Amino acid sequence: MNPFEYLLIFIKASLFSTGGFGNLPSLHQDMLANGWATDTDFGQSLAIGQISPGPNGLWVIGLGYFTYGYLGALLTLVAISLPPLLVLGLQAIYSQIEHLTWVQGLMRGISLAVVGLTLTVSWTIINGPQLDWKSLLIGLTAFGLGLSRRVNVLVILGLAAVCGLLFY
Repeated sequence: MNPFEYLLIFIKASLFSTGGFGNLPSLHQDMLANGWATDTDFGQSLAIGQISPGPNGLWVIGLGYFTYGYLGALLTLVAISLPPLLVLGLQAIYSQIEHLTWVQGLMRGISLAVVGLTLTVSWTIINGPQLDWKSLLIGLTAFGLGLSRRVNVLVILGLAAVCGLLFY
């Protein structure tokens, strides 16, 4: 695994995302294509990212650790820190053009593209060979509880873990 190429994949994913889980589709595609990660690595890093304090986007540090050890965690930390620093420089320009109609439309389009890519990755994971009816039931129940916004994410993860232990 080339550390420079590894860093560039994470920089690209972070640079072209809207934050949080916006880089998930790009990372999923690139990391699986290179054989550097598995769906299990993604699942574990997303779960750890959800229960960890701080921004949602820090899940990629867990992915870096699972795929490339401490160096991977450090490289992903650098990769997710560089784009925000770039954004600080571009903020002055954006504040002058943000009121323009085409800029607002562009931002809506980017957000919709990220949603589409996230749904595509989710569909790919759902159609994976490890999925059975019990896993699907756990996932759909967790999704439904998450949509209700009445149950804390930590409680949902805990319930899913207990169900996984009971079923498997």
